[in-house]
Amino acid sequence: MSSIRRNRGLVYSTDAGRTCPDCRRPVVECRCREKAAVAPAGDGNVRVGRQTKGRKGKGVTVITGLPLRPAELDDLARQLKRKCGSGGTVRDGAIEIQGEHRDTLVEELTRRGFRVRRSGG
Repeated sequence: MSSIRRNRGLVYSTDAGRTCPDCRRPVVECRCREKAAVAPAGDGNVRVGRQTKGRKGKGVTVITGLPLRPAELDDLARQLKRKCGSGGTVRDGAIEIQGEHRDTLVEELTRRGFRVRRSGG
């Protein structure tokens, strides 16, 4: 068994592959990252707006203020992209969906129980 040791303990082992430095389990079995991921604090409002900055004039609908963990945010983004029939991504805790879909997203997020506000023009 070969391994590389760092200050925080075993990081890689040929037996188990990559391991979490905190709980020392294989990364695929690690649960401490999920516990550490806390929902962001905010005013409780989810904001749905439109941005074109840095996108060569192409508009995207941006959803911010969602009190969800990263894994839950990815799942919600996937469902919303499917609902809009458009592409998108999750970046810096916000969901970006290509195109103008504010009305559809406000309606869908309200149906899911979020307190939603439309932001921007």
